[in-house]
Amino acid sequence: MTVYKAFRNLIIALAIVGIIVAGSLIGFSAYRIYDYAQNSQYVVSKLGSTGDEVNKIQKKLSSLGFYNGSVDGVYGNDTKSAVKAFQKSCGITADGICGKTTLLYLGLSGGGSSNNTEYSNSDVELLAKVISAEARGESYEGQVAVGAVILNRVKHPSFPDSISGVVYQKGAFSCVNDSNWYAAVADSSKRAAIDALNGWDPSGGAIYYFNASKTSDAFMHSRQVVKTIGNHKFCI
Repeated sequence: MTVYKAFRNLIIALAIVGIIVAGSLIGFSAYRIYDYAQNSQYVVSKLGSTGDEVNKIQKKLSSLGFYNGSVDGVYGNDTKSAVKAFQKSCGITADGICGKTTLLYLGLSGGGSSNNTEYSNSDVELLAKVISAEARGESYEGQVAVGAVILNRVKHPSFPDSISGVVYQKGAFSCVNDSNWYAAVADSSKRAAIDALNGWDPSGGAIYYFNASKTSDAFMHSRQVVKTIGNHKFCI
């Protein structure tokens, strides 16, 4: 190989590395912008905060048995300690600051209440596992929609009344019997599970969904489609 060819190959290799690095940085920046947008709707409460949001946090912590102080809307040391204890019980960062993740676990989405207190941490983990296996490669909205379908079934009289009952119902979800079930759960699926539990339903109230390119099941194709997100058709 001549010196010229060696030099040319080196330049090409460096150019490829540069493209890969630039692409990674662009992707990271896009994610951070999206993450910021997601977090911007939540009020962060911490030591020294006051107001209605703190009042709601104290009431919720009190109802869960983590807070015994006055519900006065003042985020003092007692409230901070209660938040830390709650965070530890959920297995999330225990910093005593009530931000997006803690609010979602409390069922206080952006200051509003939710009925997700009826579900346990194991329910959240199972829901995230199914979303990760069933909606791998789908958009975030599509992942939340899959979680919402499972929760809609829990509330529907034709299905079992628990997340585990719905997930493990015979023939309901093929993923429980394939390799995807044992793959690592995607972080986005964990967030999607929490958002679904807190009331976000992009599926339009669907109780079924299917990938038209992967199934020829007559029953699924006979259902009324109410929403299409990515590769999935959501039906009632």
